[in-house]
Amino acid sequence: MFKLTTGGLVQPAVQNPSDPNRNILFNWSEFTYDDSGLWINSTQVDMFSVPYAVGVQRADGSTVSTGHLKSGGYNGVFGALRAQSGGWGGLIQTRSDGTVLRALSPGHGLETGALPGGVLDDYINRVWQKYASTTLTVTPFADRPGTKYYGRVSGSVMNFTNSSGAVVTSFQKPDADSVFGCHKLLDAPNDQVRGPISRTLCAGFNRSTLLVNPDQPDTSASGFYQDPVTNHYARIIHERMADSRAYAFAFDDVGNHESLVHDGAPLQGYLTLDPLN
Repeated sequence: MFKLTTGGLVQPAVQNPSDPNRNILFNWSEFTYDDSGLWINSTQVDMFSVPYAVGVQRADGSTVSTGHLKSGGYNGVFGALRAQSGGWGGLIQTRSDGTVLRALSPGHGLETGALPGGVLDDYINRVWQKYASTTLTVTPFADRPGTKYYGRVSGSVMNFTNSSGAVVTSFQKPDADSVFGCHKLLDAPNDQVRGPISRTLCAGFNRSTLLVNPDQPDTSASGFYQDPVTNHYARIIHERMADSRAYAFAFDDVGNHESLVHDGAPLQGYLTLDPLN
């Protein structure tokens, strides 16, 4: 159920217990279609629910798709969340008849109180301590390896300088909500400096790579989610995707780990629903 307001379209807010969609089993996808073609992706940025894949058919008739779960992956996600210590099972929402509806993303879990507010504090504190005496180097553009920014922590602030030593942007020590949502204290405007640095920090925090690699972004999936304090929601989902790709947080596309397909002149785009079991 979508509602129209004078300001536009209001989509379901499943973290709101009074939302009329709260007890409906559903899912959503994201796409852009313009003169440059079609981009379509599956998404778990807000929730994990009904399993599906996205795909495009190209002009030559071939197809490409992503988003399929491994066999048993759907129930496996919920089982792994329940088994993960630290309150992660609280993200799961069920209907009164026991039907599992979805797992909320960690950011929405914080909003509803389903996940403890300090769930990432230990990791964030260790990152801040490390970069008080070590430099964090961010190379945010894969096609511009000469563009680098250098971060050092002073008190509660991480300052980033350019190659000339001038401070270009600064970040207050983030909280879990800022990390999971890649917003607030890790806001990422659509610019060429703060936004690209912020998205790199967001990916490093969610994947817990900032302590082991001072050169970011770290795009090697083998090193993701190795710290005990991490985004276990994202870890669990990626582990159960057939091609390991998902959009489990806002900047899961850093390093091209997102579940996205694109074609400049597609014949069609499609969604494929997978069985719940």
